[in-house]
Amino acid sequence: MARLHEYQGKSILAANGFKIPRGRAASTADEAVAAAKELAGPADAGGGEVVIKIQAWTTGRAGIGGVAFAKEPDDVRAHAAHMLAMKVGQFPVEAVLVEEKIDIEREFFLSFAIDDAARAPVIIFATGGGSGIEERAASTRRIACDVNRGPLESAVGDAVDSCGLSPAHAAQLAESIQKLFAAARSVEARSLEINPLVLTKDGEFVAADCRITIDDYAVARHPELGIEIAREFDHPPTALERVAYAVEQSDHRGTFYFAQLATLAAKDSKGLVGFHGAGGGGSMMSMDAIVNAGFTIANFTDTSGNPSASKVYRASRIILAQPDLVGYFGSGSGVASQEQYWSAYGLAKAFWELDLDIPVVIRLGGNTEDRAVDILRRMSGVLRAPVEGYRKTDTPAMIAERFAELVAGGDGTKWKPRAPRVPRLVKGSSATMLPVKNGRVWIDTAKWSQIRGAVETHSGGLIVDRAGAPAAAVASEEFANKDSELLACDVECRLAGMEGFYLELDIPGLDKLIGGAR
Repeated sequence: MARLHEYQGKSILAANGFKIPRGRAASTADEAVAAAKELAGPADAGGGEVVIKIQAWTTGRAGIGGVAFAKEPDDVRAHAAHMLAMKVGQFPVEAVLVEEKIDIEREFFLSFAIDDAARAPVIIFATGGGSGIEERAASTRRIACDVNRGPLESAVGDAVDSCGLSPAHAAQLAESIQKLFAAARSVEARSLEINPLVLTKDGEFVAADCRITIDDYAVARHPELGIEIAREFDHPPTALERVAYAVEQSDHRGTFYFAQLATLAAKDSKGLVGFHGAGGGGSMMSMDAIVNAGFTIANFTDTSGNPSASKVYRASRIILAQPDLVGYFGSGSGVASQEQYWSAYGLAKAFWELDLDIPVVIRLGGNTEDRAVDILRRMSGVLRAPVEGYRKTDTPAMIAERFAELVAGGDGTKWKPRAPRVPRLVKGSSATMLPVKNGRVWIDTAKWSQIRGAVETHSGGLIVDRAGAPAAAVASEEFANKDSELLACDVECRLAGMEGFYLELDIPGLDKLIGGAR
């Protein structure tokens, strides 16, 4: 589920008739001060006090110093600067919300959710909101909803009658419950929580806080929400996650999921590890294995569903754009139906281009696993660090133990992201360039006689000899989309010690992130 920040959710509530506090988001301390000055009322009326809140996808913000009240500009600046320097988990706070302080008379809890068991929406209501509402479950009421007409009026009436409100306030509360359903439906939300919905001393109901998640499949229908990545993260998308998502969107051959989990190793951990899985259940089991071996996982990555070799290559490059890794651990399903040697080729190309100097353990169980293991074994021979391949009969726990041995037996090297090395042939006078999907093939025609055998064997007929020179043997459109075979040619020539063939694959934005654009 894609998440929205509090200030974004409140704009949806306002569009559906809710009153919300005056305020706006700020990404710098100066912006926070300017927002507070806009909200300030007359000093002799006691106005000017604001609340500053971190915008982060977490509960219990007050408990971690993420909520503060202030009147003076210097205090606003200090609180905002402190909050914008905070991290929630291991990811930075990017914005704060500066709002007018509300005079609260009573608090209520109001939440819309999808009841998967009932296959219908439900509204959860409680008198008394704020922190700790989860522990007060006995006091909550479930208001059944019709998917088209919304909450049942009788159930709404029963809930409101339990509050002891005046007729006017009871009517407003009942209307708020109806508005909640309308707001959630307007953006196809999976959940929408107002905690608290407050009754002010002026007699108005105001949404003082808001948490909202949008169904992933609905994101494309709501571009107005500005959701960058239609996936459930516990933090706003990082720059690296944006690069990875763009790769997935540009190549639908198989799946590629990338999420950053940590930027620092946990206390007493053996180090930060780049994780590369294949298949959901097997990946989860493999993550448990590497954590149980004492490591901290930097990211979760899954390439499955028969991905192209180039997609696996790009995934590996993105994983290795994270600094301070002590090793690269790959393991997923042991019964994958995909041809595992394609993944091995993609990994091997990335490892060579980045001149890998940290240990690698990869389990590629399933079809053609022997060929996949052999590719990784041969690539290990031309790298500075060991690369070991394993099969489906090798358990995740066993290979995690082996990974720990390799890390412990190394020299303590931590990975430093770098730009890929590019063969000299790219700038050579005898190089021929052929366009492929999101990249280019470079062939050194002066060395064609040396590389011809390897290229014709592994290109699947895409490149053949014509009068002693390389030629594309299929229509340009088909040629441009068969980059897995061309990647295999690249790796096989490299493993044979012949520098005459190179597949250059674009990953937009990645070189800029690591500061190594060539």
